[in-house]
Amino acid sequence: MKKVTGVMVYYYFVCKRKLWYFSNDLNMEFNSELVGIGKLIDETSYSREKKNILIDETISIDFLKDWKIVHEVKKSRKIDEAAKWQLKYYMWVLKNKGVDIEKGILDYPLLRKREEIILNEQEELELKSVIEDIQKIISSKLPPNTINKRVCKKCAYYELCYI
Repeated sequence: MKKVTGVMVYYYFVCKRKLWYFSNDLNMEFNSELVGIGKLIDETSYSREKKNILIDETISIDFLKDWKIVHEVKKSRKIDEAAKWQLKYYMWVLKNKGVDIEKGILDYPLLRKREEIILNEQEELELKSVIEDIQKIISSKLPPNTINKRVCKKCAYYELCYI
């Protein structure tokens, strides 16, 4: 059984097929311009912070403030729900390790905006269910069906799904 990463949680809320491809080592994002822009934003933003904190070789947190506030940096709010769940997953993992996390913050440096995220007990239960579902998806022999949404047109996996 693979460890569930933050990227897997993010992809679960974006597209379960993308999650399957990624988790089964079919990585198409190395040549994606949008992914490259996201990495550049991550590298050039918040330069005073200790960034990309790796926990259990599974999750990579963009940065932490005083081990109380978890920050996740995103380039846009287009897939906001997935970003929120990814951040909640990081908070949940740290909480289960005994770290007292007050809140999470989604940072959008290009938009000069930030959004405060709180993890409640109901969402913790939902995360357990999400993790179980992720394990089922990534261990299945075939990928889930295509979703045919607007987000598909700019996806690095577009050719695998539609061509």
